[in-house]
Amino acid sequence: MEKHIPDWAFRTNCAVTVADADCNIIYMNERSRQTFAARGGADLIGHNLMDYHNENSKKIIRRLLAEGGTNAYTIEKEGLHKMIYQSAWFDADGKVAGLVELSMVIPREMPHYVR
Repeated sequence: MEKHIPDWAFRTNCAVTVADADCNIIYMNERSRQTFAARGGADLIGHNLMDYHNENSKKIIRRLLAEGGTNAYTIEKEGLHKMIYQSAWFDADGKVAGLVELSMVIPREMPHYVR
């Protein structure tokens, strides 16, 4: 899969982690590998998401895979504010093929615009 991902996605300033429908991690960009370095970084590719999540998170993962939805929230971790956006991704037939998570550092105070 990685050979089909453009360079900008690998080197973007947000963590991109992709799992298949069986919850196996199939892709991590450079920032994702750095973010999860303490847990193994790139060696997490091939491992199952469920091995690293609590029961509440597992419930959300199962819902996203079943319904094809999204889950978005903000966190503060190690003094950084982050936005987490998790979404199902779909195969060519429109069937849920797995999950993608985008994690990005955001400013503590962030403008909000209505357009």
